[in-house]
Formats: sequence, C-alpha cells, structure tokens
Amino acid sequence: METCIEAVLTAVKEFTYRAELKAPVDVGSSPLGTRMFFGFAGGQVEGERIKADVLAEGGDWVLIGTDGVGRIDVRGQWLTNDGAAVFVRYHGLIEMNETVGAALRTGQPTGFADQYLRIVPQFETGDERYAWLHEHIFVGRGRLTGDAVEFTVFRID
Repeated sequence: METCIEAVLTAVKEFTYRAELKAPVDVGSSPLGTRMFFGFAGGQVEGERIKADVLAEGGDWVLIGTDGVGRIDVRGQWLTNDGAAVFVRYHGLIEMNETVGAALRTGQPTGFADQYLRIVPQFETGDERYAWLHEHIFVGRGRLTGDAVEFTVFRID
C-alpha cells in the first residue's frame, strides 16, 4: 500500500511560515479540554513563489485534550510583499509532550522531531497571482522557536 501512495503523491517544499506568538491566554478547562489562545504578533512567509508578512490579527485557539494532544484551530492574514492579502486557516495536531511543555515554560526551541506538530492549511485570496494557493492541498510540519511557531509547508502534487 505504501508504494502505491508514494507513486501517486509528491510533496514539494513550498515555503517556510513563522508566526510570532503573544503570551498565551488560558481560557480554562471545560468538558472538551483546556482551551488556550495564542495571538499572533507578526511573522514571515518565505518561499520562491510567495513572500509575506503575517499580520498580528489572528491566532490559534488550541484545545488540549486529556489525551495530551492539542487540536490546533488557526485563522489569520498575510500581506505579500507585492500587496496581495491572503486569508489563511488551518487545523492540525500538536503532541503536548514534556519537550513542548518545557519549551512553552522556558522559551527554548524544539526541533521538528521533538513533537508531532502537523497542519493542513487552506488559503483564500482574490489576487490571481496567488490562485495556485487555492488549487493544491498543503501540509506542514512544525516546531517551536521560543516566541514563535515555525512550519515547513509542502504542496501535495
């Protein structure tokens, strides 16, 4: 089965996405888990086909379950270096292990292999130069970098 999938899908690195984070707001525990909000303070998107600033309006409404997994729920905006506005939203998972806990407490970075941190971003823009963002599936793997979260984002062909 794995060989069949490899023959059909190709992942191409499209860009690096770094979102700087404000101090978290602990919304509290409910029957669904513990909700925390990490607002964006800025950031950058860097790739061959896109360069953008991450705007401060937006953030992650992560829900941490009793299973130790955070369910990521992000909405935000980017402004490209050539003036296009891009709305981005993504869901994903983060393994809230000891390394992640220590990184959140101390600001120390993690490596990509230190936790399971994956996203599936979707994009909206009215700018035809970036229509390719609507025409593909993207996945990203991430890590914490102290005051930010950083993803390598791949286009699935």
